Amino acid sequence: MSLNNKKISPQAIMSLKEALSVIFWKKDDLKDFIKLSLNNSAIVGTINWNGTKRESVKELIERMTNRPDIYKDDLMNLLLAVTDLTDFPHLEFWDEDGSKTKKAKDAVEKLRKHTKGYIQVTKEQEEARKRKLTAEKKIAKNKSLEEELLDLKAKFNKIAVNTNFQQRGFDFEKFLNELFLLYELDPKSSFKNYGEQIDGAFTFDGTDYLLEAKWKQQVNRGDLASFTYKVESKLKIAMGLLITIEGLTPEAISPDFKSIIIMDGIDIIAILDGRVTLPDLLYKKRRTANETGKIYVPFDKL
Repeated sequence: MSLNNKKISPQAIMSLKEALSVIFWKKDDLKDFIKLSLNNSAIVGTINWNGTKRESVKELIERMTNRPDIYKDDLMNLLLAVTDLTDFPHLEFWDEDGSKTKKAKDAVEKLRKHTKGYIQVTKEQEEARKRKLTAEKKIAKNKSLEEELLDLKAKFNKIAVNTNFQQRGFDFEKFLNELFLLYELDPKSSFKNYGEQIDGAFTFDGTDYLLEAKWKQQVNRGDLASFTYKVESKLKIAMGLLITIEGLTPEAISPDFKSIIIMDGIDIIAILDGRVTLPDLLYKKRRTANETGKIYVPFDKL
């Protein structure tokens, strides 16, 4: 019996909704996964993604099941794509206690049980291979992020061996501008404002940030106090990001510094190596600062 003549059970549909709601933490990752899984991917753009993932998935699947004449094959493609999943790297950064990954594995396993009766193993393997090749081609064609990060990493390494500290500082500011531009964070180059030297600025998640970049030596409490004053003398919604390649002196941190967060060389290398994106790292650092008051937690400690 062909796949076209087999009916997808209600249990499988319900399990698919649950799995799609938990296999990705970020909506954008979920949307990309669904688009790559569907032939008629235009439907993804017609779904309301402003609510929860669960609400958006419910709308998507119900519209697909209501029009089997259009979406039956794509519904099967989506079922196969989810049941193909064996690991969940997109959850790792957000999964501090492992609960999100466990929930995703349990949901996918439940979906496999409800689809086992009408999906032939050989067909599933072949379709998975084709989808993987197609996804790899689309990613290679449409995304050059990895190549651009490699280029930026080469520039960063060249800056690191420059013994002209003044020139290194200028080059580092240009490097950061390119890095923030890569992630579409609307960076602005260094400027002077009423006699103050500002190394740069950018916008992230609806908030304007001032940027301070230091490489020559470890940052001390006076440096943090000076930068905090620059930030807090601007609009109340402004925040500050201080990037110090050499880290901080032991006594630098003070509970008075509440409007800034700090990145160091470990964070920059993690971004350039592709272990975390700049927006994700900013989000988690800001959330950690809001929840714990800790403005300086390197990537490997988050």
